[in-house]
Parts: sequence; C-alpha cells; structure tokens
Amino acid sequence: MATKRALEGQLAVVAGFENPSVALEQYPTPPDLAAHVVHVADLQGDVEGRTVVDLGTGTGMLALGAALRGPARVVGLELDPSALRTARENQRRVGTTTPIHWVVGDAARAPLCLCPTEPTTVVMNPPFGAQDGASGADRPFLATAASMADVSYSVHNAGSEAFVEAFAADNGGEVTHAFRATFELDRQFDFHEADRAEIETEVFRIEWTG
Repeated sequence: MATKRALEGQLAVVAGFENPSVALEQYPTPPDLAAHVVHVADLQGDVEGRTVVDLGTGTGMLALGAALRGPARVVGLELDPSALRTARENQRRVGTTTPIHWVVGDAARAPLCLCPTEPTTVVMNPPFGAQDGASGADRPFLATAASMADVSYSVHNAGSEAFVEAFAADNGGEVTHAFRATFELDRQFDFHEADRAEIETEVFRIEWTG
C-alpha cells in the first residue's frame, strides 16, 4: 500500500473549480485532507475491491484519491456539469486506470442507478451549511449515504459530532471512528477577507446497517 504522503503527492495535480459557486459552497477539498480520508478508509478495508461513491464530488478530489487505491469502480456524483468537466480532466492528469463514472445529479436525490448491490463505500465532503438559510445542508448527503452504503466517510464542520451521531443512530448507523482535520482554504470569493483561512473540521466513519 502506498503511503498517505505518496497519495497526497498524486492528488496535488487535481485542479479546483474554475468558477466556484457560493450557493453550492464549492470549496476544493485539499489534497492532504483527501489523502488522509482515503488512506484511513483503505486501512479499514473500505476501498479495495469495493464500489466507492463520492457524493458532491466537485472536481473529483476524493473520487480520484479512492480510484488510486484499487476499488472495483468509482462513481462521482455532482450537480454542476462544469465541475464534472474539470473532474474528467483531473482523471487524465492523475492517470488512474480504475473505471470512474462521472454522473450529473443531486446528491440529496441520488439517481436510482447509484444504489449498487455490491459492497459500497461513500466518501464525501458535503456543504457545511455556512451560507444564510443553508443550515443542515449536510443532512441530505448523510441520508443518501445511509440509503446506499455499507460504510461512509464524511467531512463536517467542527462541532458536528452530536448531530452526526444522532443522525446515524436514527437511520440505522453507528459512528465507529472520528478525527479532527484542518481544512486550509485559499481566498476565492469577494467576501473572503484573508488570502488563506484554516477551518477546523471533523471526519466521521459510519457503518450503516439499517
């Protein structure tokens, strides 16, 4: 198995959003965070030989990270077609030979074709709900994960532990692992005051049995 640092290096070529949307909270997942999440998932046996679905894949960072660790196939679901065009370009940059299916669709209402019968892992960095009126934006992503996955890994704003644990318990799931991670964000919107900011996040592994 390649090291986490090696995976991070492979993901360093992944391009972000050309015209990020504030409403969709299109912030690129940093390579180090993606490598950390995928590496942990791989160590738990949740990647190799499985179907991996990246909900709200954006330009493909988590999907491509998983594709480099030997899954049977990867599905990247994204509402924004322009982001998926970049994801396809990123696939060529990364050079993975794993079958990747890029699908335009809403992660909150995933197409029926994304309910595989084989062992499935969801990886996702859902919206944090930071914009006005967007509180709870990560809830439908978790609901979709519960409907299709045996296990999921998701990145949330710091302080989400009680919510995620309660949601999992109410939907046939259990949080088995949790760890903190720093989300480094470069300035990309006019309302950002600093050139770079650090956002404290929490990553949760959930086993779904319901």
